[in-house]
Amino acid sequence: MSSVARVTRLGVAVGAAAVLVAASATGAQAATGQILYFNSAGDFAITNPPDGVCLTLQGPAQLVSNKTNKTNKTVEVFFTAVCTSRVAVLAPGRAVSGQGGPRSVRVIP
Repeated sequence: MSSVARVTRLGVAVGAAAVLVAASATGAQAATGQILYFNSAGDFAITNPPDGVCLTLQGPAQLVSNKTNKTNKTVEVFFTAVCTSRVAVLAPGRAVSGQGGPRSVRVIP
């Protein structure tokens, strides 16, 4: 095998190893705390929700809360179950009620 081919293969191997290390170091992030919501079926909590993931609620919510001592990140609230038609953006310490019954939430990374 020529020295150029060996150097190329070594470079590819080192590059692949670097990608694997970087991927494992980033990992999934999650907000610390809970998103609380309430509807006719009861009171619900989503504990340590992952960042950037659309989470469907168990029915239309009458109130969604990111109140103090709940999550440490901002939460988006949506009309649909697939995180479209945003209703509100809730910074930590905020809540939204009414608004036509939100059906999903997503933590902003």
